Amino acid sequence: MSLAVLLIPIALLLTFYRLVLDGDKPIAIDPAPTVQEAQQSKLFPVLVAQGLGDDWHTSSATFRRAENGATLRIGYVDPDKDPIQLVQSNVPAATLLPQELSKDAEPIGNFRAQTGVWRLYNARPGERALVLADQSRTVVIVGKTDTDNLESLAGALR
Repeated sequence: MSLAVLLIPIALLLTFYRLVLDGDKPIAIDPAPTVQEAQQSKLFPVLVAQGLGDDWHTSSATFRRAENGATLRIGYVDPDKDPIQLVQSNVPAATLLPQELSKDAEPIGNFRAQTGVWRLYNARPGERALVLADQSRTVVIVGKTDTDNLESLAGALR
């Protein structure tokens, strides 16, 4: 009986937190200032996601310069609540891909989008990645999610 006195208020608080306050909803940020900083650097052409649904959330955005190039990282939470990382960089692909995907990553297919032909990789255990590489930049979309979600993000990049 005394245990029920404690459990009932806890259950009510958790229910209120989840249903009324959207406690399970990912924290969303505005990546625009970070994307603008990367665009203004003019180190590489920056792709921006457009037309993703309301069930996609931007969770992080950073732009860093290093000796071997600059990197823009934008973190997303997809509709399945899985994390996805969008990495855009002018670091040479031979250096960037082993860092982002692992040395054991292997290509397993292709995906065609408006931005070009992306290569699908098996990356770290449980992760898949799409990679678009050209002379001026490398774009990597990686995450522990369905390939369909990776392709949705790649298709939304302009």
